[in-house]
Amino acid sequence: MVEIVVMLGGDLPGTPAAMAAAVEKFRAAGVRNPRTGPPFRSAPEDCVPGTPDFWDMALHGEWGGTPDELLALCQRIEREAGRPALHSSREARILDCDIILFGRLVLETPRLTIPHPRARRRRFVLEPLAALAPRLRFPDGTTVAEALAQLPSV
Repeated sequence: MVEIVVMLGGDLPGTPAAMAAAVEKFRAAGVRNPRTGPPFRSAPEDCVPGTPDFWDMALHGEWGGTPDELLALCQRIEREAGRPALHSSREARILDCDIILFGRLVLETPRLTIPHPRARRRRFVLEPLAALAPRLRFPDGTTVAEALAQLPSV
């Protein structure tokens, strides 16, 4: 089993319910000891004009499969929530599931980059994760709390 972090987010009506359902789907699919922090509201970044504010929540647990299997699970849960298989990352969505950490693994393939390449630059990732697991470490040894403290003040 490897320690994982998946960020759940969305900005359409029904997103909080979709995030709660996603947590149960992760559990049913084999994520052990899933814990979530409180949901956070954040302004959209790099989205089309008029995009509503987002709900963001960190899910922390243990996974016995591969990174690609976790990615496939994330994509299945997104589709089951109503997100089209082909979608723009700049448009509104009911549910987005992004793998942030997979143990201390560093991976870069055409399909998947771990740790998530922008996680340490995004307050909407670090704040929810710090509320849940501030001492969790990125592969370089930096804790979530340290990464959050390195962001510019709001």
